[in-house]
Amino acid sequence: MLTFNRKSLLTILLISIFLVVAFTFSMAADKIIWKSSGHGPANDPSQIYHDKLCEAITKASGGRLEVKPFVGGSVVPAYKELDAVNEGVLQMCYTCPMYNLDKWPAAGLISSRPAALAGEALRTWFNYGGGAELMNEMMEGYNVMTFPGALSPLPEEVFFHSKVKLETLDDIKGLKARCMGDGGEILARMGAATVILEGGELYEAMQRGTIDAFEYSTLASNWEMHFDEVADYVYLSPTRAPSDPQVFFVNKDAWEELPDDLKQLVQDEIDKWTQAQHEYLVYESIKAATKFAEVGCEVLPVPEEIEKALLEEAEEFYEEKAAEEDQIFADIYYSMKEYRDDYNSVY
Repeated sequence: MLTFNRKSLLTILLISIFLVVAFTFSMAADKIIWKSSGHGPANDPSQIYHDKLCEAITKASGGRLEVKPFVGGSVVPAYKELDAVNEGVLQMCYTCPMYNLDKWPAAGLISSRPAALAGEALRTWFNYGGGAELMNEMMEGYNVMTFPGALSPLPEEVFFHSKVKLETLDDIKGLKARCMGDGGEILARMGAATVILEGGELYEAMQRGTIDAFEYSTLASNWEMHFDEVADYVYLSPTRAPSDPQVFFVNKDAWEELPDDLKQLVQDEIDKWTQAQHEYLVYESIKAATKFAEVGCEVLPVPEEIEKALLEEAEEFYEEKAAEEDQIFADIYYSMKEYRDDYNSVY
């Protein structure tokens, strides 16, 4: 039978305390902290899902990797999140590729753009058809990377919330409209007076009359942003933006410093939450269409004349760009186009 005197018990207690303190310090030393930013205002579902993802990674890792979420524009100016990841100010961000057209003309291709891949087709192309690899090739030389599973396609964007009724192609000419990315450039070629504005500025811009119409995200997102209060017409069509893709990007150096199990955990959680956001917005957008109508907005299809002209202009625009820009532009464009044809032949 073991017996302990008071001195032995004290020794055991001190050793136990030492081991607990040492373990605590070891855990603290091993803890990794990332900062991640979305690109939208706090009530944008994309920002909400970004924040949910950060919380999920922190929880699933047992706190070994704490990802602190930030709202768009709170760390760096909105739409400059990818630059902050490159510089190591952020370790991760969730943003639209088209906000980086100043660096890569091809970024507009994997974005909400005319004649793009829709929903499921876009995500499968990105995950299995080489899309993620092509995006990383496009960003070569930048301290940023992405991976399969990191793209949430989102359902088609609202074509326009508008104060002006659209009936013919002439109604596009001179229309003061917020349009981003390639879609904005294409609509400008069609005669629209396009401007670039942050999502959080659209409500006030419509109130003040700075713009007559705007495109921004899905029906579900736009209902939550109360756009029914500033636009009488909601125009729907898959032609201008069959999907509204957003992508998670990470700093290469920060990624390389992660142990393999945390790399896998981050990829798994991102894959889960990007798909969850897409499914949620598909479901909620169906309900939102009814809500817009119930409060008096006219929910209308885009006139066929405008759709046809937009698709023709887009085809010409992209063929010109594929011939003029660096090879990566053509590689991405024709990869997406060929996959779209293959997908449509089956589905």
